Amino acid sequence: MRLGIDLGGTKTEIIALNTQGIQCYRKRIDTDTTSYDAVIRTICGLVQEAEIELGIKGTLGVGIPGTISAVTGLVKNANSTVLNGHALDKDLSRMLDREVRCANDANCLALSETVDGAATGHSVVFAVILGTGCGAGIAIDQKLLSGINLIAGEWGHNPLPWMSADEYPGPVCWCGKHSCIETWISGTGFAEEYYRNVTVKSQDRKDTLKGEQIISLARSGDLEAHASLLRYSDRLARSLAHVINIIDPNIIVLGGGMSNIEELYSLTPQKLSSYVFGGEVHTPIVQNKHGDSSGVRGAAWLW
Repeated sequence: MRLGIDLGGTKTEIIALNTQGIQCYRKRIDTDTTSYDAVIRTICGLVQEAEIELGIKGTLGVGIPGTISAVTGLVKNANSTVLNGHALDKDLSRMLDREVRCANDANCLALSETVDGAATGHSVVFAVILGTGCGAGIAIDQKLLSGINLIAGEWGHNPLPWMSADEYPGPVCWCGKHSCIETWISGTGFAEEYYRNVTVKSQDRKDTLKGEQIISLARSGDLEAHASLLRYSDRLARSLAHVINIIDPNIIVLGGGMSNIEELYSLTPQKLSSYVFGGEVHTPIVQNKHGDSSGVRGAAWLW
């Protein structure tokens, strides 16, 4: 039995897959990020509850919003900051009396979709999370490419390519740099960019208008919302063109909330040839198969 945990900023989910990859158990609860110890208790509690119900002990993989440092063995780069500086995998291994494997949540998406998802049968897969933040993972022949520094796929913290004068210097990212791709094409970045450019501005509108509402406005004929969607698809195409120029994946899989925007699968491919070297590009861009379960399934597939 393979157990997987998806440790999110707001929700923590557990899944159990049998040897055929069929879901046998699934539960989601609110994440308690008040302290590192609270996170440990949450994960251990979910595992123990699942194993009591299933009557079997399983392997365990955990998807986290960060990575384990190859130098220190401690979590780094996690936007759930209570994790940073802790040996999460070792602490969980000790508490649960087994080896626990941790990987970045975008890597888990890549693994899930290449094993039995939208990228099944493709040898080189680039999988993107377009959610509150923006990250990516790379799978080659159904194995994760982690890199010597364990940060392969952290494409969201490269600068937006081919910036125009009105985009420069770009928003400040939480990592401390300007104009990271994440600040433009995450769901958060999309909403904030719309607000920066909308004619009628109010604090109330900024606080209440979310990405899905902006898309709804665009579909109903709102010109400013539609223009924001077009700018977004162009920035996504620019960002993915760099990936194609470097690793030329067989397929690109989109995950996260923004992946549900149907228009992206027609608008973005149309723009790629303007940015990919040589102008010839046939890389399919597809939506993930497993939805919000993809990350947790990928965590289980770490074994």
